[in-house]
Amino acid sequence: MTAAPTMRAAIFAGHGGPEVVHTANVPRPEPGPGEARVAVRAVALNHLDLWVRRGLPGLELPLPHVGGADVAGVVDALGAGVEGWRVGDEVVLNPSLPCRACAACRAGETTRCARYRILGEHVTGGLAEAVVVPADRLHPKPPNLDFVHAAAVPLAFQTAWRALVTRAAIRPGEDVLVLGASGGVATAVVQVAKLAGARVIAVTSSPERVEAVRALGAEVVIDRNAGPWSKAAWLATGRRGADVVVENVGAATWPDSLRSLRRGGRLVTYGATTGYLAETDLRYLFYKQLSLLGSTMATDAEFEAVMRLVSSGALRPVVGLVLPLEEAAEAHARLEAGEVFGKVVLEVGEAGGAREPAGSPQ
Repeated sequence: MTAAPTMRAAIFAGHGGPEVVHTANVPRPEPGPGEARVAVRAVALNHLDLWVRRGLPGLELPLPHVGGADVAGVVDALGAGVEGWRVGDEVVLNPSLPCRACAACRAGETTRCARYRILGEHVTGGLAEAVVVPADRLHPKPPNLDFVHAAAVPLAFQTAWRALVTRAAIRPGEDVLVLGASGGVATAVVQVAKLAGARVIAVTSSPERVEAVRALGAEVVIDRNAGPWSKAAWLATGRRGADVVVENVGAATWPDSLRSLRRGGRLVTYGATTGYLAETDLRYLFYKQLSLLGSTMATDAEFEAVMRLVSSGALRPVVGLVLPLEEAAEAHARLEAGEVFGKVVLEVGEAGGAREPAGSPQ
């Protein structure tokens, strides 16, 4: 009997810290009708991968699990009925997995789908030599990017685009305060805000990161280790307050984020790296007539819009560290410790140690 084909993958068989992640041989998937198999070349990590690895309340995963939402690679097999793609096409994957059948999906509001899933969170992801996805999740790899930088695009830039353009509806000339500006999504937020004509005030840590964020276009960059960042942000707006605060830190910054808004300001949040349970002083909310907005991922139309801008070079991914797949546990640890400016990317099928990609801010 011929043994079933296998592949290398970064898996975890139980929830916990980075140490639970290791590489192992797992069955190589075959595409079904309407599906495509992609030979993975690079995968970017997100804080989502950390939350899934630790364990999310209400999310029951078959174990072992393969994470990884952000994938760039080459189509190497097509299921029945797939048209418009050929074996050998270079692609990135849209990690959003809507049901396509509900009223929200039919209206194009796929992020409101009651059965919405994300690659690598709810289903097997791309931290492996190959991954199978619905063929409509394929998107041509931007020709101006290599696989490593292409993998750093999908989740970060669609999240940034929807949060700022759709949910917060930022306008030219507004002051936009960006928290945690060294992170992968936040570096995209800074760029999208600048592209929309906003004035960006960003918060990060260390003089080196201040310069790196400034290089992305932020007019004012605050080192949170140098003093109270909310006071510095308030002064930077002429004691008026920001029009928009973009939150991804969560519990640790939420109260100051609310205080940093002007009257009638908007706070949009897409993450909570320091915890979900944040304290809200309702006096700020009603007295200043603030708007609190939640945002996650993007619709297909929003994804396509931001990918066009990436392909044109108007927006560029920031990659801070590249590791081989075999060092997935180290990648988790480095991301969790906040040691990297921009995205952490794992290369698949290539040996070598850690490296800093050419052209990335340091």
